[in-house]
Amino acid sequence: MTETLWYTRCPVPTASGLANSLGWLGETAGAAGLEFGVLQDAGPELAAHHFLHDLSGLVREGGNVPALAARAQGSPTRLIGLTWIDEAQAILVGPDAEVAGPAELAGLRVGVPAWAQDQARSFPRAMALHGFASALRLGGLTLADVTVVEVGTERNPQVRTAARAEGRMTTWGVEELLRGEVDAIYVKGARAQEVAREHGLRVAVDLDATESKRLRVNNGTPRPITVHADLLESRPEVVIGFLAQSLRAADWAAGNLEAVREVLQRETLSGPEGVVAAYGENFHKDLHPSLSDERVELIGIQKQFLYTHGFLAADFDLESWVAREPLERARELVESGKVLA
Repeated sequence: MTETLWYTRCPVPTASGLANSLGWLGETAGAAGLEFGVLQDAGPELAAHHFLHDLSGLVREGGNVPALAARAQGSPTRLIGLTWIDEAQAILVGPDAEVAGPAELAGLRVGVPAWAQDQARSFPRAMALHGFASALRLGGLTLADVTVVEVGTERNPQVRTAARAEGRMTTWGVEELLRGEVDAIYVKGARAQEVAREHGLRVAVDLDATESKRLRVNNGTPRPITVHADLLESRPEVVIGFLAQSLRAADWAAGNLEAVREVLQRETLSGPEGVVAAYGENFHKDLHPSLSDERVELIGIQKQFLYTHGFLAADFDLESWVAREPLERARELVESGKVLA
C-alpha cells in the first residue's frame, strides 16, 4: 500500500512544478492521509526512479525520453497528461562561422553527446540528434548529410543533477565548438541562451521560428506527466487531485508572469534575461496539461524517432499507455470549485 505520494520533475515551466512550489501538492497528499516527498530532495538511493519510474506512488513530469524509455523497458506507468512549452531550441555555430541557415549545415561536424549508461539517461544524445534532424529537414537534408562527432557528457548523473539537466545542463559541446573540434551544437533552454551570449556563439537555425510543431518535437515538447500504475489503481483520487492542483496552478500562472519567472530563475539557476530569452512573454498562459489528439500525435512522433535511433528497448502501443479519465475528472473538480485550497 502506498504511504507516500512521490513527485519528480525537471526545472522548466510546468504547472505541477508551480503547484509544488506553492505547496498545493503537499496539501493534496496530506488530505489523502499520505506523506509527500520530492525525489530531488530525497537521498541518492531514490535517484534512479526519476529515470526508471518503478517507485510505487510516483508521479513524474519531465522529459519524454526517460518516460518513453522506461515504458519501453516495461515500467508500469500510465500517461495522464502532456504539456507543450517551447524552450528556445537552436543550432549554434562559432562566432566566425558563415553558416546562415539549415541548408548550410551540409557537410558540417555536429556535436552529439555520447551514449550514457542506459537508454533513459542518454536523453542528451537523443535531444541533440532530434534537434539536428529537425534543423536539417528544414534545409531538405538528413543526418546522413553531416558528420556526427561525439562530445562529452556525464555518464552516471544522479537525480539531483540529471533531473535538472533538461532545464539548464543543455549546452553539451560548447567547449568542443570553441576549440574547433565540431562545427555546430544543439542547445535549448534558459541557461543555453546565456551560454551562447557569454561565448559569442551564433544561432545558425532557430527551431522555435518554424511554425511546424512536428519540427519542434524533442525531449521537452511535448512533456509527459506519468504515474506509476499502482498509485493510479489503488488511489485514483490522489492522481486526480494531483492533476487538479496542476490545472489550478496553470490558472494561477496565467495572471502571475513575474512570480512564475522568479520560480524558474531558482529552478534553472539562470538570470532573468536567460528565462525571458528561453520562454518569451506568453508561455505562462498555456501551462495546462492536455491529452488532445494533437499532443498525443506529437508524443507518438517522438516515440517513433527514439525507437528508430535505438533509444527504446522495444516499441509499444501508445494508446494503451494513455489514461484519459484522471485528467477529465480533474477538470470537473476544478470547474466545480472543489479543489483543496
